[in-house]
Amino acid sequence: MTESIPKFFAGLSIGFLSLLIIVILLYFGIRRRKLIKQREKFFEQNGGLLVRQKISSINKTSTAEPLKIFTVEQLQKATNNYAKDRILGQGGYGLVYKGILPDQRVVAIKKSKLMDVDQVQVDQFINELLILTQVNHRNVVKVLGFCFESKVPELVYEYISNGTLSQHIHKKLSWLTLDHRLRIATEAANALSYLHSDASIPIIHRDVKSANILLNADYVAKIADFGASRLVPLDQPQVINTIVQGTLGYLDPEYLQSGQLTEKSDVYSFGVVLAELMTGKKPICPERSEAERYLAIYFISSMKENRLSQILEPRVLREGTLEQLQAIAELVKRCLCLKSEERPAMKEVVTELERLRRYRNDPWVNRQSLEESESLPSEEARMDSHTEPLSLSTSASEISRQYYSFQLQLDVSD
Repeated sequence: MTESIPKFFAGLSIGFLSLLIIVILLYFGIRRRKLIKQREKFFEQNGGLLVRQKISSINKTSTAEPLKIFTVEQLQKATNNYAKDRILGQGGYGLVYKGILPDQRVVAIKKSKLMDVDQVQVDQFINELLILTQVNHRNVVKVLGFCFESKVPELVYEYISNGTLSQHIHKKLSWLTLDHRLRIATEAANALSYLHSDASIPIIHRDVKSANILLNADYVAKIADFGASRLVPLDQPQVINTIVQGTLGYLDPEYLQSGQLTEKSDVYSFGVVLAELMTGKKPICPERSEAERYLAIYFISSMKENRLSQILEPRVLREGTLEQLQAIAELVKRCLCLKSEERPAMKEVVTELERLRRYRNDPWVNRQSLEESESLPSEEARMDSHTEPLSLSTSASEISRQYYSFQLQLDVSD
């Protein structure tokens, strides 16, 4: 009898242990199934089924490397669980993290904001992904893959190591020479020209700005952030009626007023970027006087009043020749015309920038000649009379009034 008691308790312990193991296995099995179902639900909510279908058809006809579908665990590990010290930047629709994949490849991971994620943000991510899968250009950021099985969608890009053009322009002592500025402008213009004219389906970026132009390890320009971009089907008109999106200071006033988006809206925004490169000034600065608050208006009025040398960044003024700086200013002026039909196409902008890069520098001659030329208003007025766009035939105060009214309309629509 006494010998059977230990055997009984031993059997009971083994039975209890077996039952415990079974319960634990069932718990983790059920939890895993729930997790799989939850991820499938998120994948569907984030548009993953549609994206997978479209990408599959694109991959069949494309020679580019197919996009990879990443798991939640892969991106968590790559970003050290989205550590704060891995944050590269923040945009309107999410945070961008630096990630390191198992093969030691460095990538950038864009994750939608968790607190306010909605269908609009999901649509932006899907739009950006589908557009970038159809783009193959050295001056456009390359998308490598995506993860739609988490609560918020995530996109994986090539890593661009030297930040945004905006950061380099607005440093206290910018290292950018005039040659650097023109080269970067030419590369960005090349990318936009490709999107407008040479992509399989024309693309309007709709948010061209210096913060969306990245610089890689060799300081080559890369256009980024296609969340607001629009495809223009070949069988449809080139004018798209849409809700106004973009960044104040860069927005095309005509698009802002009418809601009609064209490729010339990108041209206007690029004109602001070019003015920003030449002056080192921000597109909007509340601290400046009303007449100088908007860079586009300030630049045009400075040209009209023959005081271009006062607005150009000192280094640009020292390094450029008179003819070169005047030609750059004329190009900016044409891009900033209020009427879109008077603006050049991006192909023409590229051709002009490439021509301007071939000018030889003579700082001493430039400094004297530019200041002397601006003391001769009759000569400037004679030059303007040949190619006077709407933006210059209108007074600075009138342009400012129009832009303020456009801004008010945008604020009300929001």
